Amino acid sequence: MQHPLLPPFNEETATHKVRLAEDGWNSRDAGKVALAYSPDSRWRNRTQFLQGRESIKAFLTLKWQRELGYRLIKELWAFRDNRIAVRFAYEWHDDSGQWYRAYGNENWEFDEDGLMRLRIASINDLPIKESDRKYYWPQGRRPDDHPGLSELGL
Repeated sequence: MQHPLLPPFNEETATHKVRLAEDGWNSRDAGKVALAYSPDSRWRNRTQFLQGRESIKAFLTLKWQRELGYRLIKELWAFRDNRIAVRFAYEWHDDSGQWYRAYGNENWEFDEDGLMRLRIASINDLPIKESDRKYYWPQGRRPDDHPGLSELGL
């Protein structure tokens, strides 16, 4: 029997894969998150181009040192065969206390082992007031009963 989170994806497995990615990123554990990517994975993240799991781990380590209070929601947009497209929004603040909401889209491609071998991300940051925040769960995994992007009107 094929492992349920290996390509080709169906709506259920793609949705589950997206939630697992969200949970991983909300853990802010760069070492754990990097294991979801193939050893030679390629990324485009905004204007940065990365290759390899170690580069991804280093990038995420610095990201979460800079982006404080990080909380992320991902939502499945589309899927086909070994590809998944997601939209996401996350909130964070810098060391001066300025809050931001980052909006973006990601295109993912997986290898036969279910590891992401390609990630293309387009992201925009919007400064927000602390009073405009929408993500208030305790740091870590988003609770199952917390609204997703569509329910929040994002």
